[in-house]
Amino acid sequence: MNRLRSARSGWLLPLLCAIALSAAPPARGEGAPRPLAPMPPPPAAASGASGALDPSAATRAYLDLLSPERKARSDAYFEGGYWLQLWGFLYAVAVYLLLLATGLSARMRNLAERVGWRWIQPGIYWVLFLTATSVLTLPLAVYQDWWRERRYGLSNLTFGGWMGEQGKALLLGAILGAVAIAVLYAVIRRVQAALWLWASVVAIAFQAFFMVIYPVAVVPVFNHPSRLADERVVRPVLALARANGIGTGDVWEIDASKQTTRVSANVAGFLGTERITLNDNLLNRASLPEIEAIMAHEMGHYVLNHVYKTLLQLALVSGVGFWVVLRAFERLRARRGARWQVRGIADPAGLPLLALVFTAFMFLVTPVLNTIIRVQEQEADLYGLNAAAQPDGFARAALDVSEYRKMEPGPIEEALFYDHPSGRTRIFSAMRWKAEHPETWTRPAGAPPARAGSSDPAAAAP
Repeated sequence: MNRLRSARSGWLLPLLCAIALSAAPPARGEGAPRPLAPMPPPPAAASGASGALDPSAATRAYLDLLSPERKARSDAYFEGGYWLQLWGFLYAVAVYLLLLATGLSARMRNLAERVGWRWIQPGIYWVLFLTATSVLTLPLAVYQDWWRERRYGLSNLTFGGWMGEQGKALLLGAILGAVAIAVLYAVIRRVQAALWLWASVVAIAFQAFFMVIYPVAVVPVFNHPSRLADERVVRPVLALARANGIGTGDVWEIDASKQTTRVSANVAGFLGTERITLNDNLLNRASLPEIEAIMAHEMGHYVLNHVYKTLLQLALVSGVGFWVVLRAFERLRARRGARWQVRGIADPAGLPLLALVFTAFMFLVTPVLNTIIRVQEQEADLYGLNAAAQPDGFARAALDVSEYRKMEPGPIEEALFYDHPSGRTRIFSAMRWKAEHPETWTRPAGAPPARAGSSDPAAAAP
């Protein structure tokens, strides 16, 4: 049900690269098959056994399956994330200003310039910049990404294990970011007219490149993907893929449980690197109807060309962002550039200033980005319901993610802070679909078997 959590943060690195400051047991193979969780029956109001199904009442019945304690816990976790967005923004701004005001950025630039090759100097600066920002933001990262996740039961990592993951991310960010920054500054040095446009082209090109290599080169750095061998899952998932025009012969499993308790799946990659992947938490906890509903949703992203649409939409956002950033950069440099020792837009020492302005822009347009993603998630939800015809599995899957998502936000809250539809919205979509498909209802006692094509609730099959 989740696209990459980096759907938003993952493209910030290629967009400016500076935004990357935020920056186990093997997976099952041919061993004994795991027991699949049974699919619980739907609540009475969502069953259709009475011969009628009201989507609102059915949605309420599913939401009431959550205990008050579980609901309060997920609400507290998710609402705390609102404040973390603000504190994270302010913290990042403070770090960037510190690098500029202390002259540390200029000293890192001077160190990079000791290398004679001009084209590689921005890459060297990036490595120094990433290291400095990672160290300076470590306290907030420890709290937000490790301690808080452990407190809410969402992380399986020890502190040492978490630090190891951060080290891998730092190394990966240093390598990919150095290349991206070197190309970006080469463009800045050579292009004068429409610089914002060319910078956006570079950013989106690297984002596309990252999407291509992610399943085959990035995922194995953190986990151990393996082909899923359980035919009880593989067979229906591949049948669903073939029926929806996805030409792949394998389903992959990833050992995400070494890091997290969250359930997830995705169809990642494009241009020949597509992979259908389920994490082991999903396989260990979910029933087959839930798995089918989730995978149909993920396949919806692929069939509806959301990768390409997202790249186009982000290109538009990044174009506006770079236009704003370049103008704000020159104004701020004119006022403080001498004190900060920033020579111009082509000077890597100005990267913290670029990052500062871009971070502010991205913070302000967060509702826009959330809406872009949320609309596509809603489209994939509807596609998945039609493809898998598992409304109750979809509703149960929505309950699974209630561990870390507030299920019932207000309308303004959902519009501003949610990059996925809320649990209530998703369950209502499933129940609305189910209400229009009586063949999925529980057959009332004594009713005759369902007839093919029948729309009579009394003749509906279980």
